[in-house]
Amino acid sequence: MTDRTAPPSRVDFRVFRPITTRWMDNDIYGHMNNVVHYSLFDTAVNGWLIERGVLDIKAGDQIGLVVETGCRYHAELAFPDLVTAGIRVARLGTSSVRYEVGLFRNDETEAAAEGFFVHVYVDRVSRRPKALAERLRATLEEALA
Repeated sequence: MTDRTAPPSRVDFRVFRPITTRWMDNDIYGHMNNVVHYSLFDTAVNGWLIERGVLDIKAGDQIGLVVETGCRYHAELAFPDLVTAGIRVARLGTSSVRYEVGLFRNDETEAAAEGFFVHVYVDRVSRRPKALAERLRATLEEALA
C-alpha cells in the first residue's frame, strides 16, 4: 500500500474555471461517475485555451493530442454540485504540456479529485509534433506551477 498524499488546495492552482454538473453525471450510486472527471479536466483546459484565443478547434494549424492521463479521487462529487476546476501547468516542453487539474466541490478549499493529462501539440494535418506557438506558450507560462 502506498502513502496517500493530501489533496491539493485552491492556492496550488493559477487558473480557475467554473463547471456546472449535470443530472446525467451521476451514476447509480448517486455520485459522479469516475469517467466524468476526465471530461471535466478536458473541458476546463480546452475551454481556457479557447477563451484565451490560443486554441482554434476548427481551423487552427496546431492541435493538442492527449498522450497520458491520470486521476486521484479524494471525495465524491455529484449533481447539483458546482465544480471549480483549478488548472496549473506542471511541465512545459518544446511541443508538450503536462496540465494538472484540481476539481473543487462548491466552496471547498481542498480538491475532491486531482488529475493530469499531457498534450503533445502537433500539426493538424500531418499529426507530427510541432513546437508550441508563441502565443500558446506565453499563455501556458502564466499557469506554470
